[in-house]
Amino acid sequence: MRVRILGIGMGPHHVTGEVAEALRGCDYAVAVRKGDDDGLFALRQEVCDAFGLPLVAVPDPERDRDDPADYPAAVADWHEARVAAFERVLGELGGTAAFLVWGDPSLYDSTLRIVARIAERGNVGVDYDVLPGISAPQVLAARHRIVLHEVGRPVHVTPARRLGEAVEAGQDNIVVMLGGRHGFEGLEDWSLWWGANLGADSEELVAGRVGEVLPEIGAARRRAREKAGWVMDTALLRRPE
Repeated sequence: MRVRILGIGMGPHHVTGEVAEALRGCDYAVAVRKGDDDGLFALRQEVCDAFGLPLVAVPDPERDRDDPADYPAAVADWHEARVAAFERVLGELGGTAAFLVWGDPSLYDSTLRIVARIAERGNVGVDYDVLPGISAPQVLAARHRIVLHEVGRPVHVTPARRLGEAVEAGQDNIVVMLGGRHGFEGLEDWSLWWGANLGADSEELVAGRVGEVLPEIGAARRRAREKAGWVMDTALLRRPE
């Protein structure tokens, strides 16, 4: 069978022409669903509805989200459980299946790893390809009308849980993803461009000096969660000169 891993940005309005053509050639899409009120599953459903594609729900295996000591091992166990869950569905349905990935499949998403693992196990014969989508850092830069780096300078991308390591290592221009409960305390003099639920109806934007806008970010995150039922935030942090 064939699997198509498709970046969809934050919904139908971000679907590129290339991805749209791929969706029209699929038999169905598959996605995990975290209960009946899963807002992200509902957004995937909107994409499928726009292209007349059935969406098959796969219950999401339980995951240890309490920041365990061995974080990579906890994530690996969760991914392996997802592999088995998707493998069962693909084996039953066959055909051409689409995996709809938020943003772009190359950045802080494990769909590629999961599909590669399914192919490696060999229980389901899988041929897969990948099409890019619009990523959260791209939308963040566009909304704030900025370039993510100064002229000729690098940009460092990290999950929020490793922001402290990046700062200690001397990084001074940092894109922070997967914010969650991790904040920007201790970086009060840094410049910040922040966004939550970028590209969605519940989008929130804040920019300024960290020490001045932290309370504003907290309020914006609450508004985004109240409107959408979920929050995904991204930020650019830049050390003062």
